[in-house]
Amino acid sequence: MTPDPPSPARDSGPVRRRFLGLGAALGGALVLRSAAPARRAARPSASTLTVRGGRTVILEHTTQLCDLTVEPGGVLAAPAGKALVLTVDGVETGTVLTAADGIRIAPGSYRGDVVLTVCEPHTVRFLGLAFAFRQALYVGAHGPDASRSVAAAWRGGRVGASTADGVRVASTGEAFNGVHVTGGTYLLRGPRIDLTGNGRCDFVGYGTALTVSGTGSRLIVDGAHVTCRGAIRAAVVATDGATAVVKNSRLHTGDGTLPDGYVPTVKPTSMRAAPWVLGLSGNVRTTVVSGRRTTAAYVACHVSSEGWGVLSSEYHSDGCRLAAVNSRVTVSGDGYGSYAIADIAQHFLGCDFDVTGYAGIVRGGALHYGDSAREAVRKLNAEWELGLSPRELADLAPRGTTVRSRRFGVLWHGPGSVRIDGRTVFRTGGTMFLGKGQPARITVDGSGGARLLPGNGVLVQLMDDDDPGRPPPKDGVIAHSVYHEPTGAPGRAAGFDTSTAHPTDVVAEFTDIDLTGDVFNAMRGGTGNPPGLNLCLSLTRSRLTGAVTATTARHRVSSIDASRHRELGVVTNTASAVVNNGVILTLGPGSRWVPTGTCHLSALRLDRTATLSAPAGRSLELTVDGRATRPVPGRGWSGAIVVRVR
Repeated sequence: MTPDPPSPARDSGPVRRRFLGLGAALGGALVLRSAAPARRAARPSASTLTVRGGRTVILEHTTQLCDLTVEPGGVLAAPAGKALVLTVDGVETGTVLTAADGIRIAPGSYRGDVVLTVCEPHTVRFLGLAFAFRQALYVGAHGPDASRSVAAAWRGGRVGASTADGVRVASTGEAFNGVHVTGGTYLLRGPRIDLTGNGRCDFVGYGTALTVSGTGSRLIVDGAHVTCRGAIRAAVVATDGATAVVKNSRLHTGDGTLPDGYVPTVKPTSMRAAPWVLGLSGNVRTTVVSGRRTTAAYVACHVSSEGWGVLSSEYHSDGCRLAAVNSRVTVSGDGYGSYAIADIAQHFLGCDFDVTGYAGIVRGGALHYGDSAREAVRKLNAEWELGLSPRELADLAPRGTTVRSRRFGVLWHGPGSVRIDGRTVFRTGGTMFLGKGQPARITVDGSGGARLLPGNGVLVQLMDDDDPGRPPPKDGVIAHSVYHEPTGAPGRAAGFDTSTAHPTDVVAEFTDIDLTGDVFNAMRGGTGNPPGLNLCLSLTRSRLTGAVTATTARHRVSSIDASRHRELGVVTNTASAVVNNGVILTLGPGSRWVPTGTCHLSALRLDRTATLSAPAGRSLELTVDGRATRPVPGRGWSGAIVVRVR
């Protein structure tokens, strides 16, 4: 590739153009023509345009003014097949979304360095919709594309064939993108992007600060400062097989105001706010990875959101990868640190999570929380082809991951796994692992010092899915969904074995760790899918102090609607006999269980070096199918097992 050329001079001299000053009323549809500059021209001494109410003005070419007025009912547009962007003093502004997902220039007076850019739209299709992207900088396979870029919307900096330095983009309109890369590799150094106003669809990045799309496309960002304020106004979106590597950057998103008449929905083409049925609120998430085999990595970054979520994966994320290394992830509202869907792999090495809702939500895929050990980061860099230099790798100091959540740790509302190792410390205000009727695998290795500290004393809570919008109605609307607490006792599912592990059960394996907390299986089952769900818990060289039991769970309120979304997942447990909620406990080599109350199990196995004992000053009673039994190491039992502490 040829060397990056110097940035063209800005406002350095006039370009021959013809400007029209129009102060009188315009009749009918008027077409304005002006010479199209390669870059912005010098500001003319006087040029005005007034678009009267009920009239339409079509601009064929980019036009510069010092005064623009669009009266209510007036229409200012580009020719068919083109897009129009208004900037004032280098800031994109005035654009509003229509109900039909089009755009228009809002009525108002615009004064200053007013540029009306006529450009080629970049059309992106998604589930039957077509979005005409407009962006300050568009980069294709051969570098920046002037015909699809809005030069008037970026200030300062230097834009070259493969690198842009110090570019500044600001927008107060709706659904305007900062930088979009599709094809080839592009490096952004030190960009400053500030977008205020709603976006439209973060599944594909419509209205996003930084977007990269398409197989083989790579966007490398170093030293960015991105702030987005508005519904669906994401900071970074990677999609359709692309790769985004963001380093040494600060990314923040804040909620906006939803359009009038917006109805809460989980339909991908219409969703503009967090699905409250997951116990969430807010209308913007900071980053999204979507489409098959897409990769996103955040290295030494601070990524934050006011609500909804920070590191998200979406729609057809098969084979996707998401990682954060030595980064800080924060959410101030009812949101999540990360969301995993399909078979995505998410790795968090040496990160600091400070969230209010969930550290992570699983609806498929695998989450890993661990250390940023040098070998682990080098391996990630090599296997994912992130392109970190030896110097950058050396500058990443090894450290453990810390997770602080004011509510839950990890939620399963779909199958998937979580692995915790290294020096990771998980601290939650509520339940650590919350499974809602889903197959799950939990693997915790404490040999490096990992700790689990649930604030409410519940390590694992299994329960029926209380999502009032699942399955969603055909139109996806969840505005009026209500969860109602089931009544009556569950019926036993015919043929479901509670003493044997099934591929669809929950498996929790703890190794070399000291645990304090309760493990509950409150799955009702009996009807529907699955008919039952067992909890298969195993300890290896570990100590657990707490109850391990089948339970009956009750919410604090009997019905939950959107106004009470924070009640979802919050239950009290009463130890009760196993019905469709088997509890299979294996005390492996060198392990010890100290139960703290009455526990109901369906299977119990003790290694020869394992210990089952009562708390100090108490005694223990074990019965199997009503018969008193001694908990002899090296043996196993199945049936109606009750452990009582006297």
